[in-house]
Amino acid sequence: MKQLLFILFTATLPAAEPITLKLWPEGAPGQMLPHSKATEDFIRTKAGKSTITDITNPTIEVYRPEKPNGTSVIVAPGGGYVFLSAVHEGTQVCEWLNTIGVTGILLKYRTPTRDETAPHEKPVEDAAKAIALVREHAKEWNLDPNRVGLLGFSAGGNLLAHIACDRATKTELPNFGVMIYGGGFVDFKEPTKLKDGFTVPGDAPPMFIACAHDDGQNPVASTLLHLEYKKHNIPAELHLFTKGGHGFGMRDNKQPINAWPQRCAEWMGAMGWLAK
Repeated sequence: MKQLLFILFTATLPAAEPITLKLWPEGAPGQMLPHSKATEDFIRTKAGKSTITDITNPTIEVYRPEKPNGTSVIVAPGGGYVFLSAVHEGTQVCEWLNTIGVTGILLKYRTPTRDETAPHEKPVEDAAKAIALVREHAKEWNLDPNRVGLLGFSAGGNLLAHIACDRATKTELPNFGVMIYGGGFVDFKEPTKLKDGFTVPGDAPPMFIACAHDDGQNPVASTLLHLEYKKHNIPAELHLFTKGGHGFGMRDNKQPINAWPQRCAEWMGAMGWLAK
């Protein structure tokens, strides 16, 4: 009877609270631009109840599984570099990662940066700092410093593309990437080509890519990225679904593309990142 009561009691215990760490305890480098009218309009018309913006002091939130397998994935939500869709592209993703033994780490990178010449630069800087911080705490959190992934949605996928492929500045690289409906790195005038200056180097990390055919130019970007990976013989997996649109994250929109987490978990398992 005591054993049964113990089981019932432990089953109702809440999940451990995530650990929150500031990326830049002394303050993030650089200056944030004030909101333009276009940014104000974007926030007013696009932001929802679960979105957050005006992030000037970026953080990571560490969600630890009951039985960690040593792999961690930093999650970068989307939001057009204006806000973060921090639930269905954030906390819910970390909770799913926990179910497969992976430590989920929500990255709350600086926003808004859409008015800047290179909107990705500060978010990329934050992501690189997050990777370094995770590796610094790897032993403390029972993690393998060589099994740190980065998962990005939409603008977070653009962030991932830049940190994985852009070598303009030396940065921390993830050991693998997961890009869900990412884009923004194709030529605006010739969308079947990558932007000038954007190339996939031979040391780019392995990548899982998923996107819907009916998501503007993002499936083109996904395909081009996969082809560049193939040229270098870098492990990559591409899933293009006929329907699904944009921005679904962990929501169930009753489309086959909602199975992307299962496909991603299978890929991670095949690559050896789910083994203890």
